[in-house]
Amino acid sequence: MNCSLNGNWLPFPFRKQRSLSGSSQSPRSPSSQPFLSVSVTEPVKLGNGVQAYISYRVITKTNLPEYQGPEKIVIRRYSDFVWLRDRLFEKYKGIFIPPLPEKSAVEKFRFSAEFIEMRRQGLDIFVNRVASHHELQQSEDLRTFLQADEDMMERLRSQETGIFKKKPSDLMQIFKDVQTKVSDVVLGKEKPVEESNPEYEKLKHYVFELENHLAEAQKHAYRLVKRHRELGQSLSDFGKAAKLLGACEGNALGKAFTDLGTKSELLSTKLQKEAQQLLMNFEEPLKDYVRAVQSIKATIAERANAFKQQCELAETIKLKEINLDKLMLMRSDRVGEAEHEYKELKAASEEATRRFETIVRLMNEEIVRFQEQKTIDMGIAFHDFAKGQARLANGIADAWRSLLPKLEACSSS
Repeated sequence: MNCSLNGNWLPFPFRKQRSLSGSSQSPRSPSSQPFLSVSVTEPVKLGNGVQAYISYRVITKTNLPEYQGPEKIVIRRYSDFVWLRDRLFEKYKGIFIPPLPEKSAVEKFRFSAEFIEMRRQGLDIFVNRVASHHELQQSEDLRTFLQADEDMMERLRSQETGIFKKKPSDLMQIFKDVQTKVSDVVLGKEKPVEESNPEYEKLKHYVFELENHLAEAQKHAYRLVKRHRELGQSLSDFGKAAKLLGACEGNALGKAFTDLGTKSELLSTKLQKEAQQLLMNFEEPLKDYVRAVQSIKATIAERANAFKQQCELAETIKLKEINLDKLMLMRSDRVGEAEHEYKELKAASEEATRRFETIVRLMNEEIVRFQEQKTIDMGIAFHDFAKGQARLANGIADAWRSLLPKLEACSSS
């Protein structure tokens, strides 16, 4: 299908120093234009065994008056970023909260240099996406995250119980329940609690299709990275064997074998470098967008919950109205109490309606921003992929071509 809606989101990778209006801005610029720049740097392993974790230096540079100064450096761990994400999700309904990089489920990979660097980059992208978002950048929780000391963050983490504390499978089940549950319509007891909005149905269909296509592309990108690494290792092994063979031979044949081995090792290095480039600039952006779509699905679940609550309150008000009319006809002494309950319920219903309408409005804005930025990011990722593959193919062809005269000389002598 054509995965296309008119829209925009947040950049991958984030351009490091930006003003809040979106233009480039240096921390030392004399301009009074407001800016907020965050860097996640210097991952360090702390602790041992199951208690071990990675800490990061988070450096904030800003000229915003609500911050403590032009520069602040704090130490944060992964769970602190989770705290920030959870708080934003709970407070900013309707906004697509940027995703966090995943945790490694395999113990032996948790502290590998490659995994640590990928996570550092992912955390840097996450916090800068938050800092660049016109709504999220005003969050008090963001300011706390960027400025509070480690003891304060530990106390705040211990108080948290949010939707993202649940296992991913639980979160997806919540979404499925909200998405598919229709009250007992057959028996006529209740009305369905799903939106019947064609544009909303189109959005949900698009999101599910996009997630499937992105996941499929990411799976094959992973295979490409693996293939490059395996071919690089095979060429390295072959190069060593060819050089040993050359050492056993003399004259031109031995020299040709040695040159062949050297070229093979050179190409092995090229392939390993290209594999790393593929991982960071192609597979990871695809994986990042898979996580971003999951964040959108969590927001859709919140919208469905808000719609359900609005409908349930509206139905309850109707029953209260009927009951109030009966009490008034009977001139019951409970009329005053019933009127008070009705007014409270009506206020709650109006608030639920405003909350639902706000979520709808924000989601409409967010999907526009998400789609526009996705178009840019995916264009860059696929362009860089094609350019890297062309460069690698030319390098391999040139390397083998340079050997042909020597090998032809040996075969004709």
